[in-house]
Amino acid sequence: MTTKSRTAIVGVGATEQGEIPGESANELAVRAAVLALADAGISKNEIDGLVTCKSPRSGPDAGTDEAVGSLLGINPAFSSTLEYGAGAFSLHLAAMAIMAGLANTVLLTFGTNQRSNGVVFSHAVGGSKDWSSIAGLAHEDQSAAMAARRHMYLYGTTEEQLGWVSVAQREWAAMNPLAIFREPMTIDDYLAQPYMVAPLRRADLTMISDGGAAVILTRADRAGEFRTTPVHLLGLAQQSALRTTENEDNVLRPWIKDIAGRLYSTSGARPEDIDIAYLQDATSVWVLQMLEWYGFVGAGEGGPFLAEGHTRPGGSLPVNTNGGQLSEAYMWNWLQLREAVVQLRGEAGERQVKDARVALHAQTHDFWKGAATILSTSEEI
Repeated sequence: MTTKSRTAIVGVGATEQGEIPGESANELAVRAAVLALADAGISKNEIDGLVTCKSPRSGPDAGTDEAVGSLLGINPAFSSTLEYGAGAFSLHLAAMAIMAGLANTVLLTFGTNQRSNGVVFSHAVGGSKDWSSIAGLAHEDQSAAMAARRHMYLYGTTEEQLGWVSVAQREWAAMNPLAIFREPMTIDDYLAQPYMVAPLRRADLTMISDGGAAVILTRADRAGEFRTTPVHLLGLAQQSALRTTENEDNVLRPWIKDIAGRLYSTSGARPEDIDIAYLQDATSVWVLQMLEWYGFVGAGEGGPFLAEGHTRPGGSLPVNTNGGQLSEAYMWNWLQLREAVVQLRGEAGERQVKDARVALHAQTHDFWKGAATILSTSEEI
């Protein structure tokens, strides 16, 4: 089965990352948008769709389409704001708008000043937050630690094997000028770190950061009109797990397998077709889980796969070649989407993966839902 592209990414942009005091989330989103427009070689007047992402706890107007559109000075035909508009979910909304005929060229942009603004993340979120709070689970990292322990109990996964997620991504980040953490880290360095929430260490968890990122999506039949090599969307899939703790063994997030099955079925791609993978890594545990659920290895085989170096530079399946959220920046998977585009266009410089043609971009909203996309410079697989 093959699926022909209907939409394509023709522009990406990202600001510097880290701590950027004195700029609002919306100003950072606009700066990233200007960079994406320049990358695509177009003016803002060619944008007739706008998708924004509400920045977490950064003020009532932060990330709304009304505020960002006003700063940009545009009146798009279609606009919308997603409360949890992380990279994949925003991308899917923009693609749906184009396929529905609501817009032709959509700007997606996100900005956050969560670090310099002192945003606090240490409280439960989601539909089951009350029950989580009663159980003492005030942060995602605590639940992720339980997920790691469950995997270790079932399959004999070790802390050292899990550590190779963080070590491999640090190796990729060392080649990325945008990355916050670029200093070398060996597996011994990792194991020497104290626990934050056992068995997770500091390197297993994201560091909150400021920054902006943007993407421009257009109709596939118009993609050749832009300056860049288009990156086509060949498959999209989502799945919710809104029952959360009512789902059997939800700590392992088995519903991700449903996303993978639907994605591969509709795109015609298979795990062996994927050259590079971008797996959202709020914690390292999510990478371990998604390697298995997306079919790169079998259940329980993720630990040995990581320890054998497959996700490292030069490995058989490069993962999060930008350093991911663990080493580049915590940007809700937007920077991993940008990196997938840059890699597929062959513009990643020192960290470029040779002959990268097909990428997987996968996202989860903790224990509640997920989304994934197959991306390629080819119009069909």
